[in-house]
Amino acid sequence: MGQQLQARQFPNWRSGEGEQLWLSMLIEAMEEVSRPELRSLPCDPFLLAAVSAQLARPAYPHGVIPPFSLRN
Repeated sequence: MGQQLQARQFPNWRSGEGEQLWLSMLIEAMEEVSRPELRSLPCDPFLLAAVSAQLARPAYPHGVIPPFSLRN
């Protein structure tokens, strides 16, 4: 899948086309890793720790949360 990422031209992510491409790539990745032969392989503990640390970080860079607005 990594090679496919490099070969594709990415449209603006905020456009409908970009969102659809992102979602298609996500579904493709999820289907790939859900295959039984891949699920049975052991996971590197360092990789697991790195992913856990990344997911524990705030969604906004540097912990900056934009102010709430009803106009958003």
